[in-house]
Amino acid sequence: MRNTGQRQDIHTLLSLYSESHRNHTNELIHIVCVPLIVFSLLGIIWAIHPVAAVAVVAAALWYYFQLSKPFAIGMLAMSTVMLVLLAMLPPATVLALSIAIFVLSWVGQFIGHQIEGKKPSFLDDLRFLLIGPLFVLGFLYRRLNVAY
Repeated sequence: MRNTGQRQDIHTLLSLYSESHRNHTNELIHIVCVPLIVFSLLGIIWAIHPVAAVAVVAAALWYYFQLSKPFAIGMLAMSTVMLVLLAMLPPATVLALSIAIFVLSWVGQFIGHQIEGKKPSFLDDLRFLLIGPLFVLGFLYRRLNVAY
């Protein structure tokens, strides 16, 4: 069980998260499924009320800024694109589409962890639900040589 009582820096959190994400296939599944989960979760909240989705993004961004300004900026860009896409969808389709994407993406995640042979990190520490998107963004940042 991970120590959740102390504040940890972004590098420690990513290192802990990566312990159950070392298999290349699982990493690829995460690169696809984690952004889809974020999008679908925002879509479900958007279907309840768009302002609620914006508030959730704002709260997550506050947390991300505490960890890493470069990651927070990346998540701001990603979240903005997702919210704009949700705003462009016909309102009647947002909830059903979001639920379908959410379920299929989580199935993918659990298949990835079955391949990995390790349970998802968030089962030990719920913060890892917020670290997952940073783990994926980290792949892009390393490719672009962006420090975080």
